[in-house]
Amino acid sequence: MQSVERTFELLELMADAGGEVTLSDLAEASALPLPTIHRIMRTLVSSGYARQQPSRRYALGPSLIRLGETASRALGSWARPYLAELTEATGETSNMAVLEGTQIVYVSQVPSQHSMRMFTEVGRRVDAHATAVGKAVMATMSDEAVTQVLSRSSMEPQTERTITTVTGMQAELTEIRQAGYALDDGEQEVGVRCYAVAVPDAPAGAAISISGPEGRMARITTDEVIPLMQRLARELGTELSTANEHP
Repeated sequence: MQSVERTFELLELMADAGGEVTLSDLAEASALPLPTIHRIMRTLVSSGYARQQPSRRYALGPSLIRLGETASRALGSWARPYLAELTEATGETSNMAVLEGTQIVYVSQVPSQHSMRMFTEVGRRVDAHATAVGKAVMATMSDEAVTQVLSRSSMEPQTERTITTVTGMQAELTEIRQAGYALDDGEQEVGVRCYAVAVPDAPAGAAISISGPEGRMARITTDEVIPLMQRLARELGTELSTANEHP
């Protein structure tokens, strides 16, 4: 059991570091003995869950892709009933997304019935700094962890409203923590507004959101929709954490 725990600890440390590390990086971050780390990494390489670069650095391996895709589909199935309730209440497209490295990955969606609606393909990856879901997840993290995420990202502007500095994002996250929700007001796409709240107790950083054309979204008051989103996020988080504890 201890060996399994150590293996997953090393994989998570690799993911936190952007997917590529040295043995000394892992030793420093984990406090495990180098021979133990080397033995575990050899096993991971032989099974395809890690690979060794010509530079002798270790990177996450291709065998993790299938596991990640399967986990994302399961997570999306759990989220769908909650997103359906949110879309029914607001009339707008709802999404669930998770933070992976510096990007947000959309894992579930219930589209609006309006002819003009937002559509984000499940599986799509976008930079976290330009999205409400990304900001909602980062608001649950420490300033140090956020800085690590953003330092690995180019923080390129998607529109003229995109926040493009670490200092600016830290100030934005402070406001999000106080308000209890995140807003993307044309930062990812011109004319589109999105509200998002983090999913508490989720196994990975996750958030749910609603998005739509700015004109229609302006008619949805935060006093009405944010409490609903927070309730649904809490219920979803409880279901996910319970499932994680009792496989």
